[in-house]
Amino acid sequence: MPSSITPEQALAILRKAEQICTPEQIQTALDRLAAAITDRLEHCNLLALMVMNGAFIPAAQLLQRLSFPLQIGYLHATRYRSGVRGGEIDWIAPPRPAVAGRTVLVIDDIFDEGDTLKAILDTVRRQGAADVYSAVLVNKQHDRKIAGLTVDFIGLDVPDRYVFGCGMDYREYWRQLPALYAVRD
Repeated sequence: MPSSITPEQALAILRKAEQICTPEQIQTALDRLAAAITDRLEHCNLLALMVMNGAFIPAAQLLQRLSFPLQIGYLHATRYRSGVRGGEIDWIAPPRPAVAGRTVLVIDDIFDEGDTLKAILDTVRRQGAADVYSAVLVNKQHDRKIAGLTVDFIGLDVPDRYVFGCGMDYREYWRQLPALYAVRD
């Protein structure tokens, strides 16, 4: 388990970080995501699954923008365990409620390399979902993504840097920030 940091260390990281997306840019991206999701999925008896903990904040804001009947659930799978580098996938809570026969939208915070998202989507399909879609607030731009994995709905593209805010953390701090920040090298 990576060592935790103190609140003072977390504050020092934020003070040195570069803001790469303003709160207004985040809200505009969420509006675009909601419009695209509504256009494609409003008549599907949708089950939206939030990926905890990172997607909690962006998913809540996104779901408030969807004005059609849907059900909301969650799952918790992680590779980071308070660190800044991913490891093996740890399933803390499987998808709830049951996905069998449902049209499912998995909402995550970020599409980085895709290991966690792929495992989640594969699990939802194995559990019998009729259709599976994915949405992320942030797509990190680089060429290390899992071959063949695509995300159906993307809010923002960001550079290949360690980002936090809008649900994403820096060692479990700063998920609550309304803007998106990048750690300085």
